[in-house]
Amino acid sequence: MTLQPETRRRIDTLVAEAQATGRTPSLVAGVVRDGDLVHVAGAGECPTPDPDTQYRIGSISKTMTAVLVMQLRDEGRWGLDDQLDRHLPGTPVGRATLRQLLGHAGGLQREPEGDWWERSAGADLDTLLAGLSPAKLAHPPHRVYHYSNLAYGLLGGALARIAGKPWWQLLRERLLDPLGMQRTTYQAEEPFARGYVVHPWHDTLREEPRTDTGAMAPAGQLWSTTTDLARWAAFLADPHPDLLAPQTLTEMCAPVVISDLDSWRSGHGLGLELSRSGERVYAGHTGSMPGYLAVLTVYRPARTGVVGFANAYGLRAGSIAGFGERLLTTVLDSEPPTIRPWRPADAPPPADVAELTGRWWWMGREYEAAWDGTAGELTLTVQRPAGAPPWRFTPEGTDRWRGRSGTNDGEILAVRRDVTGRPDTLDIATFIFTRDPDRVA
Repeated sequence: MTLQPETRRRIDTLVAEAQATGRTPSLVAGVVRDGDLVHVAGAGECPTPDPDTQYRIGSISKTMTAVLVMQLRDEGRWGLDDQLDRHLPGTPVGRATLRQLLGHAGGLQREPEGDWWERSAGADLDTLLAGLSPAKLAHPPHRVYHYSNLAYGLLGGALARIAGKPWWQLLRERLLDPLGMQRTTYQAEEPFARGYVVHPWHDTLREEPRTDTGAMAPAGQLWSTTTDLARWAAFLADPHPDLLAPQTLTEMCAPVVISDLDSWRSGHGLGLELSRSGERVYAGHTGSMPGYLAVLTVYRPARTGVVGFANAYGLRAGSIAGFGERLLTTVLDSEPPTIRPWRPADAPPPADVAELTGRWWWMGREYEAAWDGTAGELTLTVQRPAGAPPWRFTPEGTDRWRGRSGTNDGEILAVRRDVTGRPDTLDIATFIFTRDPDRVA
């Protein structure tokens, strides 16, 4: 798949404008659609942008830490409502839960004690924990949104303790290797862009240190490339179920807190920043480390996303978040949606499912039940207004189905049969669907 020539031109122009007005030595961006990196645009000469050049991704590292947390949750190793001190005993900020820490609602202050962790050599976990006191709780948990890098250092420590191996090893084994992200590394590996602070008055460059942040690494250590980060964007748009259940990613995209209470344009899920652009909600994260900016944002319904890097600590005009949102909106507004080809079913549904298909009625409204053989799900779709998304149900036993979408997510559909054994009604949470529009069951 490729972008239309006009869309490519618009993306190239936006990247060139952002590099020039932002006064960053180099800027590179990639567009992801349906799992593929379909366009790369770059501007600047220090270095000349290339999709295989590493930049530091900063807090985009948090999205990977969050997925590790969710993988272990799905495996039954812990629960999101576990308090931190269950896994890091004796921690003086341990009453915050894993869920609250993931969503920056745990009340923790933003940074650990000591020198600015992003620009200095990091300490180990024991030293990080020793520097904590109850005073590091700036707010009662879940009272307000308060972004906390410290929270993710502690989550990384909890991951290491429960899994019995370092955070970086977990990340490499569970995510980076399976996704083929070989150019995503703990430390910079050539070729990589040097990171700078641009002098505000005479445009000279000051190169920034490339630190090992130690126990704070889960909050922002990683380096990656346009090609590799595009793979991560594709995963966050549509995860491979062997690595993360799609419903778990949907859970991660549900707001834990709204971070903008005035306009409700932004919030935070379980490790993912959420932003509303018109009628669309984007998910992803921005990143910054001394000398570097990064952005990743996806629109999951269209399986489309963008990634971008700059090797300056700040853009003179605008923000890296706004830059990513403009790129993604441009693609979505310019490109026609992907049309998936219809394919015939490999086999008819089982007999006890086939007899459920067809028309059903509830309170004068017409519904159609159908079988999705690829997903192994029963669907129920209201016929008016046209185009409504179907409710989807997965089998959970004889004549029993569990809803997994829409208003019936989690509810039970029970099949009631007549004396002959034929399906007579569908009972969805006491709402009775019949074959006859005039019948009230």
